[in-house]
Amino acid sequence: MMKVAFFGTPDVAVGCIGAIHESGRHAVVCAVVQPDKLVGRKRELVSPPVKVWALANGIPVLQPERISREVEILDTYKPDIIVTCAFGQMLRQNVLDYAPHGVINVHFSLLPAYRGSSPVQWSIIEGVTESGITIMKTDIGMDTGPIILQQNLTINDNETAGDVLARFGKAAPEMLLAVLDSIKDGTVEYTPQPAEGASSHPMLKKEDGRIDWNKSATDIVNRIRGLNPWPIAYFTRGEEVVRVYKARVTEGSGKVGEVIRADKGGLHISCGTGVIELLEMQSTGGKVMSYRDFLNGRKVTVGEVFL
Repeated sequence: MMKVAFFGTPDVAVGCIGAIHESGRHAVVCAVVQPDKLVGRKRELVSPPVKVWALANGIPVLQPERISREVEILDTYKPDIIVTCAFGQMLRQNVLDYAPHGVINVHFSLLPAYRGSSPVQWSIIEGVTESGITIMKTDIGMDTGPIILQQNLTINDNETAGDVLARFGKAAPEMLLAVLDSIKDGTVEYTPQPAEGASSHPMLKKEDGRIDWNKSATDIVNRIRGLNPWPIAYFTRGEEVVRVYKARVTEGSGKVGEVIRADKGGLHISCGTGVIELLEMQSTGGKVMSYRDFLNGRKVTVGEVFL
């Protein structure tokens, strides 16, 4: 049995820490998560999902601002290995060298493609339909370490980033346990990443959500899917910011950004190529609503141009 320090923060990481803990094959000695954050208009302090799960299961929680500057907080727990999954901090060499078996990472793409912090989101934005999960040994680069295990998985046409992450998050724990077992018994194999097919993408920002109506309808729908549940795609109507949670490609033609239908049968917007139908939206400070409720609450006319 190995002692595991688990580094992870959001919902997608909960399945992995839970699988290690519940398997009885290895022991999670501590959970290292990002600090609590103030969220919402009321600025309420919210704990990350991994922290909530760990405390409920009696696992000590550490929340350093930068673990690479405070690696000594692990001294009490003496982990044999560190497992990371959507942790949210870059690790320096002092952390990579801390545990006898180093650091392994659960990454939600088929490396070397889509290195970086948002692989699922960028995969969807770029229209990828074949992706998967990689478990790798972490080195000092950005997701450049040797591959231990991979599983191919599909991304379906109607799935959002949240949908895909939830599904991939359920597939990852079994892979992770197999890798931990192979490390413990000395049968693990490390395969260097090929140079061919390597790609990396930047961390997503809120500004990445602005819809560019000059893009094709397919590209815009993919961006809407890829940015749900964060940061959410949006457009503006005067002073109003409208966030778009769901849309699909439809038929029609018009000027770029032009409303070509706005009635109970649909809200259709012409794009650089093709037309999209807006299905679920949210105005600033409001709740997520259907296009029908959106139209009921405001006057949207055919010929209006969205920005």
